[in-house]
Amino acid sequence: MSDPLRVLLITGEYPPMEGGVGDFTHLLGVALADQGAEVHVLTSAQAATADDNDSPSQPGTAAIPGGRSPVRRHALMPSWGWMDLYGRARQLIQQIRPDVVNIQYQAAAYAMHPAIHLFPYTLRPIPCVTTFHDLLVPYLFPKAGPLRRQAVLTLARSSHAAIVTNPEDEQQLGTISGVARLIRIPIGSNIPCVLPRGYERQAWRERYGIAPDACVLCYFGFLNASKGGEDLIDAFDSLCRGGYNVHLLMIGGEVGASDPTNREYLAHVRRTIVERGLTDRVTWTGFMASDEVSAAFASSDVCVLPYRDGVSLRRGSLMAALTHGMPIVSTEPRVSLPELVHGGNMLLTPAANPRKLADTIARLAENEELRQQLGAGARALAQEYDWDRIAARTLEVYYDVAGR
Repeated sequence: MSDPLRVLLITGEYPPMEGGVGDFTHLLGVALADQGAEVHVLTSAQAATADDNDSPSQPGTAAIPGGRSPVRRHALMPSWGWMDLYGRARQLIQQIRPDVVNIQYQAAAYAMHPAIHLFPYTLRPIPCVTTFHDLLVPYLFPKAGPLRRQAVLTLARSSHAAIVTNPEDEQQLGTISGVARLIRIPIGSNIPCVLPRGYERQAWRERYGIAPDACVLCYFGFLNASKGGEDLIDAFDSLCRGGYNVHLLMIGGEVGASDPTNREYLAHVRRTIVERGLTDRVTWTGFMASDEVSAAFASSDVCVLPYRDGVSLRRGSLMAALTHGMPIVSTEPRVSLPELVHGGNMLLTPAANPRKLADTIARLAENEELRQQLGAGARALAQEYDWDRIAARTLEVYYDVAGR
């Protein structure tokens, strides 16, 4: 019998840090280990816990039987600059001798530093796979211009395989020469659909100060400019002024650990809520355990995700809403996504159009039969994004680049 494949996942964020890429890496690592791989994670020092083999009991992480994780966490990186990455990371790699290194790439998770973009060159002959969670560019230096885009392309070209999570990014990288292998593997939900013991819908709604007869709209995920927070508040304000008995439940953490610009945007959205006189109709849950997130979803009637850049399969918030069978209102995708069916598993409206958004929410709020239909469609679609399937497809890529 051959030895298990030894995998090193590199990520700028990891539980207990808040962030979708960190949650993704943890859940992928657990699923890879379940399928026989030996999994290590190199991450930021902020993710250190008392026992780095403990499964973090944080929102968005998988429940591990016995309270321990099969993923070996190495929270060693005080920064992602040249000295630390090319010193500490190389030292760990020499110790564990991985068969494959998989960089989980999102520029903000590495503090927008360029060092990670050249790292695959230092790994040879160890094969490197890069999973692109988005194609946003790093900062580099003032007026860097095209060099910022070139940094991302360098990372893709120097990797033995580039994994993208959605058709939009696949189209962009597919036009670039010099990428050895380009594979699309979707993400799954960071939040399993598991309700707290003894959950009662009305009791949870009372906990949030919501009237029994109100239609509860919910939003899940961190706030930033691309996610349409302002459009959500504009549409919600319009519904309130139109006489609808609605309440808005903002579920989960508000900003995350990686992107400091999120805080400025959050402050702007909060000011808008106060200025519109909506404070009593909006409830912020704050960061919660994953079963409490499930309870918040179950206590809501409609999930509103008005992405400014269109709905995308790279959005963990969308995957969570699908997994929980929520009737979803989102925005029309920028590229064709046959999986998302208007009227079948969600309702789609034009992006950056609060008036149309309000009209679509009102239609769904008034039609319980349609809500049930969309919820069933969402659950059915969510089954396509199962973590076992995601891990199996990822392992195929690892075995391919490792020649095993």
